[in-house]
Amino acid sequence: QVQLVESGGGLVQPGGSLRLSCAASGIGFSTYLMGWYRQAPGKQRELVARIQSSGLTIYADSVKGRFTISRDNAKNTVYLQMNSLKPEDTAIYYCNAFRFPDDYWGQGTQVTVSS
Repeated sequence: QVQLVESGGGLVQPGGSLRLSCAASGIGFSTYLMGWYRQAPGKQRELVARIQSSGLTIYADSVKGRFTISRDNAKNTVYLQMNSLKPEDTAIYYCNAFRFPDDYWGQGTQVTVSS
């Protein structure tokens, strides 16, 4: 049974930081493309960042220079370090594991940026 379990969300003031974690089980983690996506109220789900098994990363323009994705293959965990958070970063953040044709999602964790 595949599970992706996100943690680390919460309420933070503008300019603050959060670190999201996603622990994976039931998959060959090191062979999967891992990603973080987010969905704000009334908006479509969008890519935040992805990291290949090689460590190669890509980021959405809106988070470049503020967010960092990383992975620990020994712990089957992917992280998203979020700094300089803005109110527009408020969303549910989802972890994704992809290796064609497999495409798995976590249940999401809420991030709210507000004073």
